[in-house]
Amino acid sequence: MTTLVFGHKSPDTDATGSALIWAWYLNATGFSAEARVLGTPNTEAAFVLKRWGFETPALLTEIAAGQPCVIVDTNNPAELPEGINSADIRAIIDHHALIGGLKTKGPIEITIRPLACTATLLHQLMGHVAETAPDAIKGLILSCILSDTLEFRSPTTTPVDRALAEKLAADLGIEIPAYAAEMFAAKSDVSHFSDAALLRMDSKEYNVDGVEFRVSVLETTSPATVLSRKESLMASMLDVAREDGADQVLLFVIDILNEEATLLVPNDLTKQVAEKSFGATVTGDTVVLPGIMSRKKQIIPALKV
Repeated sequence: MTTLVFGHKSPDTDATGSALIWAWYLNATGFSAEARVLGTPNTEAAFVLKRWGFETPALLTEIAAGQPCVIVDTNNPAELPEGINSADIRAIIDHHALIGGLKTKGPIEITIRPLACTATLLHQLMGHVAETAPDAIKGLILSCILSDTLEFRSPTTTPVDRALAEKLAADLGIEIPAYAAEMFAAKSDVSHFSDAALLRMDSKEYNVDGVEFRVSVLETTSPATVLSRKESLMASMLDVAREDGADQVLLFVIDILNEEATLLVPNDLTKQVAEKSFGATVTGDTVVLPGIMSRKKQIIPALKV
């Protein structure tokens, strides 16, 4: 039976690319596997797929009982398809904190390492097989690393991630600054997305002392483009929170080039979160948080209400 490989909902470059990378590896080592996505990949991921000649994997909204699968780039049941605990989970490969809640039919292989990017971890696990990967797979790995590290600007970046990216770029004849700029330009093009879509594009659910947050980030080289929509975005937060069962949406607009985040502050709860979590002084409907780049390492662990 074919094994399905997929990452989290609201798929970014790493979730989309890692599913394709690991599906390639399983097929290369004698197993039948196919990649899936749990939503429409963001604009950067779509650019990367086209650049390296991949079709967007088929959409998976629910999974059948007993379906063999491998989960990459998450271990959070809230980010996975309906029925995941009835599926036959064969492996979990991730670089996020362990959440808990997944159930398996037996012992499985779980690999979680403190790396910036799941694709870096996949490369390690592939061993010598990685040397036989076609350029398209190497290009995906490079793209995932550049995306998750924000071209090595993110505090999650490790020497392992950077060394692998530089080696792959050299092998492929890619100039990292130029290619990363293309990726980030694609990521920054959000003109065709509704406010609700932007709030859900790269978001994760997180509970802080009984308060349910949808923590959204938009990484961009043009923060002014996003912030020009702040009034409508803040208005849409009410509907998105209600529809998604959250108490509040937190939107962090990450300025890749200036290495800072702007948090939208629509109400007193968000103001309280900004002041308690980041020591910020809030005087308006936005607040700039210098040096904040990573949801995983800097935002989620700091959240207080």
